[in-house]
Amino acid sequence: MRVPFYMQIRQYIMDHIQQGKWKPNDKIPSENELAEKFQVSRITVKKALDALVEEGIIYRIQGRGSFVAKKEDSEHIIYPNNVSQQNSSKLIACIIPRLNSQFITIMMSEIEKLLAQHGYRVILCQTYDSQQLETQILKEVLRLGVDGLIIYPAEGETYNEEILKLTIEKFPLVLIDRYFRGIGANSVCTDNVLGAYEATKHLLELGHTKIGIVSSIPEGTTSIEDRIKGFEKALTEYNIPIDHRLYLLDLHLTLEEHDHINKDKIKNFLSNHRDITALFLVNNGLTVIEAALEMGYTIPQDLSMIMFDDYEFSHLHKVPPTCIRQQETLLAQEAVKLMISTIENPLQKRQQIFVPPKLIVRSSTDVCQTSTNQHVD
Repeated sequence: MRVPFYMQIRQYIMDHIQQGKWKPNDKIPSENELAEKFQVSRITVKKALDALVEEGIIYRIQGRGSFVAKKEDSEHIIYPNNVSQQNSSKLIACIIPRLNSQFITIMMSEIEKLLAQHGYRVILCQTYDSQQLETQILKEVLRLGVDGLIIYPAEGETYNEEILKLTIEKFPLVLIDRYFRGIGANSVCTDNVLGAYEATKHLLELGHTKIGIVSSIPEGTTSIEDRIKGFEKALTEYNIPIDHRLYLLDLHLTLEEHDHINKDKIKNFLSNHRDITALFLVNNGLTVIEAALEMGYTIPQDLSMIMFDDYEFSHLHKVPPTCIRQQETLLAQEAVKLMISTIENPLQKRQQIFVPPKLIVRSSTDVCQTSTNQHVD
């Protein structure tokens, strides 16, 4: 993903200041000079300079131009060599979409426990999958003087300017569960391609060839996009044609008020695709199982299902689901390890860490009974 021009200009100015090429009270190039150098409009340059003025990095004098601020006027600027354990507030902000699943709860609990062992306290904030709220929270916790950020990005989010800015400035930051394509930020994620591949392979080895896939909207959420990629990779390796008619990819997020809408979509999808003998559930797994049972399907005899993610007491469910279980504890350990390492050395090379998930076979998958599902409501 291309970095916006105004961010490139901003980083160019920051680099010159941090490297000592431009010292306090030095005049920086004019808007016209920067516009010509970067081949952009003055409006783009002005946006970059306005951001730097707001952060206290530069100041303007009407009719004279823009100048580098004095050190005491810009102490809040995030410079790589400013992070030290001696001045540390020992505070980490964890920003998550919502605390509504076993996966997130276990992972956050482990992160809090491990950070406490390193002497850090945790601020936990929920964005409810709102990028606007995520940006607002980021600014608020930075004003509190946190030493680092662990961020579980909002669903559907492809890019966040604040996160890009912090990454460029080498602020200690780790993304979990998802990452942003084109932004070289630290991240710790489940290997979603591998997990989806193993899930689909499990169904294929049971003899299923008409396999549907059910998901919320994938665009902008790397975890979902990667699971679809893994699903298609397995089909291709087994020489099964990819049939997009067997894709249902527009379910809502897992909220109670959307359950009836999701169930209607699922029931309509199953009614229109009687030849499906198995489903790979990217998310919203329980809702799909409930909808199928309400239609009179017997699982797994009529329809095998495998879901990504486990849930609490799943083994006690009417149909204990076969699933791909993410290793929440290991994800938390890797995230904290990378967080501490980045605080101690903000200039280190950024890392993308992928943790393999586990296949857990229960009662919702079985050998394919027939090539065509003859079930009637």
